[in-house]
Amino acid sequence: MPGFELFGDKERKELNDVLDNGILMRYGFDGMRKGHWKAKDLEKTLESKLQVKHAQVVSSGTAAVSVAMAAAGIGSGDEVIMPTFTFVASFEAIMMLGAVPVLVDIDNTLTLDPKAVEAAITPKTKAIMPVHMCGSMANMDALQAICKKHNLILIEDSSQATGATYKGKPLGSIGDLGCLSLDFVKIITAGEGGAVLTNNEKFYTNSDHFSDHGHDHKGNDRGAETHPFLGYNFRISELHAAVGLAQLRRLDEFVAIQKKNYSILREALSTIPEITFRTVPEGGEESYSFLSFFLPDLDIARKASKVLKDSGVDACFHYYDNNWHYIRKWNHLKDIKSLYPISSEVKSGLKYLQTKTFEQSDHYIARNISCLIKLSWTEEQVRERAQLMVHAITSTLNK
Repeated sequence: MPGFELFGDKERKELNDVLDNGILMRYGFDGMRKGHWKAKDLEKTLESKLQVKHAQVVSSGTAAVSVAMAAAGIGSGDEVIMPTFTFVASFEAIMMLGAVPVLVDIDNTLTLDPKAVEAAITPKTKAIMPVHMCGSMANMDALQAICKKHNLILIEDSSQATGATYKGKPLGSIGDLGCLSLDFVKIITAGEGGAVLTNNEKFYTNSDHFSDHGHDHKGNDRGAETHPFLGYNFRISELHAAVGLAQLRRLDEFVAIQKKNYSILREALSTIPEITFRTVPEGGEESYSFLSFFLPDLDIARKASKVLKDSGVDACFHYYDNNWHYIRKWNHLKDIKSLYPISSEVKSGLKYLQTKTFEQSDHYIARNISCLIKLSWTEEQVRERAQLMVHAITSTLNK
């Protein structure tokens, strides 16, 4: 991860197909395309590869979450339960629809704690959104059971875990809706892009229409299409879809490389008694895009993070001090800093963040370091990196 490390002839071929016919828009201009429909082909390949009936590609992973929620009828004043450890896009996408993000604790999976989810449910709760961070997953059986018990919608955000599986099923195919990111730093990249996945016919149709100004996409005359409901522009371009299509066809190749590199690093770090690794739910297999582990306490994790960086070990993240991925520094959310007026329902719904603390999440994130697994490393480079990591961490522990 990310896929851009291995751009090559396959990506260039798909791009050249688009440039040769000159049609950059995913809809219309049928006669000029010479048979090339990259967005449609990307959707079909996603459906096959990720074992879902329907895929709708859109302009970003953030757009995918908003489109998925709109497709399921989530909006003003509805509460959506999400984790404290994610990317800021999670709450942004929820708030864009006028819904309220309800943040709850993670556990040692680094994803939603089912017990915390159950405790956060109110009459306003409409959906639960696990975010499969750093290549691994939440306990999907437990979350599905909660959703069934309370009649809630389960929306998977597997933007950082494309290629991972849970009990044989690809992440993103398990919930009522799944969301992917295809941005520049994901294992499969389109440069910019995302996708909504579902087995629900109604949710798919809603996603298809909503992401293109409400167009019903019936017939072959775009100008004559009707608008059953309001929508917005979340379309992907053919250029982006072309890159994503070539990359998706290489997913198994990418995961295999990541697994090999991950395994070498994990074996080396396993020799350090003070290290424990994130829990992967039973039946789950990671995408191996990150190696995530815990150190004894915050002070050691901070020191180790600095020593790793000083030793030339890049892309190891201590998220406790990160501005983008953990609740601790999301002051713009806590203080509701916005360029436009926020609805009274959302303002009222976010008041809990003024006093709410997340000790359990702190317990895990404070001690966690997550290291990106690169596709471009040679085996020699991975083994050298493993030695540097072991030395950096043991030297920190022995001080």
